[in-house]
Amino acid sequence: MTVVTAPEKTPTTPQAPRGARRTVHPLVFNLIALVLAIALWALTAAAGLADIPGPLSVSSRARELLSDGTLTEDALASLQRVLLGFALGTLVAVPVGFLMGWYPVARGLLEPYVQFFRTIPPLALIPLVIVLMGIGETPKIFVIFLAAFMSCVVAAFQGVTGVDRTLIDAARVLGASDRTVFLKVVIPASTPFILVGMRIGLGAAWATVVAAEMIGAQKGLGFEMVHAQTYYDVPTIFVGLISIGVIGLVMDRLLLLAEHRLTAWQERR
Repeated sequence: MTVVTAPEKTPTTPQAPRGARRTVHPLVFNLIALVLAIALWALTAAAGLADIPGPLSVSSRARELLSDGTLTEDALASLQRVLLGFALGTLVAVPVGFLMGWYPVARGLLEPYVQFFRTIPPLALIPLVIVLMGIGETPKIFVIFLAAFMSCVVAAFQGVTGVDRTLIDAARVLGASDRTVFLKVVIPASTPFILVGMRIGLGAAWATVVAAEMIGAQKGLGFEMVHAQTYYDVPTIFVGLISIGVIGLVMDRLLLLAEHRLTAWQERR
């Protein structure tokens, strides 16, 4: 009697489901966008469509400013002002936002002032700041402080008021005190809002630094750009703009990294 055996199945590698697409790292698209932007810039300058220097002349000017130490000194001066104003603005804004969000009395007393001054651009206060504080470092840091504060305080306030009421009630049912609820529920739940507000405040601080350095500064990227404007030194203006953008982008990426670390519990897309 002949026994018929089934043919052996050869192992096959699992195939990707139909319609599945490979995910490309976002950094690849960032590099493509950078290359396209530089190419478009070079073509625009070469064709004479706009009276701007090309990438080669700007990079040459940047090397000159780096070699004599001017760019490094200016970048450090601007960075110091931005960091100090941004840090002070954040340190003051977060407690104020928490007070406004957690205590109705504090909200009623402080919110009108916050909303009033939030509608006034910090740059519009520069003439008054010069009259009251002079032309030293204090007025420069103060206007940067205001720019960062107004962004962060609203984000912190919104973070506290946006906490799911169910979480607070559940913690209180389990016997948590107001202090525990605030520390263990409200602060962690509002952290993503605060970090987003810090990123917006950082952008506002860099946007303000150029005008702040017009207040009698002797060094800084904004000062160098204004000085270059007098002599129609467009490559130097481009170097200042690119330097501010690069430093601001690096700082924003660091804040984004901190956001991912501190809010790892959140679901992400």
